[in-house]
Amino acid sequence: MKAVRGTAAALLVLLAVPGCSGATPASTPVRTSPVSVPATTPSGATDAAWLQLMTPMNEGAVELLTMAADRATDPGLRSWATRLAAAHRAELDRMRPLLKQLGLPATNVHEGHEMPGMVTPGDLARARAAKGAAFEKVVVVQIREHLEHSARVSRSEVDAGSEAAAKKLAASLVEARAAELAALKRVAT
Repeated sequence: MKAVRGTAAALLVLLAVPGCSGATPASTPVRTSPVSVPATTPSGATDAAWLQLMTPMNEGAVELLTMAADRATDPGLRSWATRLAAAHRAELDRMRPLLKQLGLPATNVHEGHEMPGMVTPGDLARARAAKGAAFEKVVVVQIREHLEHSARVSRSEVDAGSEAAAKKLAASLVEARAAELAALKRVAT
């Protein structure tokens, strides 16, 4: 029973983040999709929720980091963004097979949701419109939030997940996020 409560609590942490509830301003179109967890893997609910959140989080971050690698005027930020984008692509290369292994769709079930740590199409549009220091500020703010939130939800996966491969990947993300936040602090000051 304790394990079930722990899994349920972690799932709530992953899914009850602000903006993922479907409650958005009337002007924001939202396509709500339930997180699909195969009936054959009830113990993998936390793993499924984590993967279905982290995959689009990383995809959005890669898009913004790629933009930063191309457009940042600060060479340190540009170099850091290039390295972080490559690291996130490598994480995605590990996440996508896990999605398939758990029988989960490769689609973004959080599309249209405003969530902490998720680089949204609006964030990308703001970044595209910004220039120079304003652009770099958008990048730093959004990626810091992404790193902080993805570390938080990855810790939940480590604590309550049941799939060894997902827990191992989550643990590596927690460690990587701490190192990247420290690097961002050095680059952004």
